[in-house]
Amino acid sequence: MIKGVGIDIIEIERIEKLMSDKPNFLVRNFSEDEQALNCKSETVAGNFAAKEAFAKALGTGFHGFGLRDVEVLRNTHGAPYIKFKGEQTNANVSISHNRTTAVAVVILT
Repeated sequence: MIKGVGIDIIEIERIEKLMSDKPNFLVRNFSEDEQALNCKSETVAGNFAAKEAFAKALGTGFHGFGLRDVEVLRNTHGAPYIKFKGEQTNANVSISHNRTTAVAVVILT
């Protein structure tokens, strides 16, 4: 049974600007495990979009928790998964990007 669906799209250029203008952007918004994965702006944008999509799928937005409480990680095959407040979720995550935008879809089951 589907409990919630969220989608988010973000311009990669916006993330590139945040990364260059605000040196603490990654530290403030991503866990240490995520930071180890976030080397390219496309990856950062996709993961940021997945965090937003997860909050939308919950139906609460970021009410009562922050961006660092939602971790977008990768399994051994490279597929994304989400941990929320340290616990792995039953969220199905799809992340994609082209040269200009990143998009993420999250389905909670």
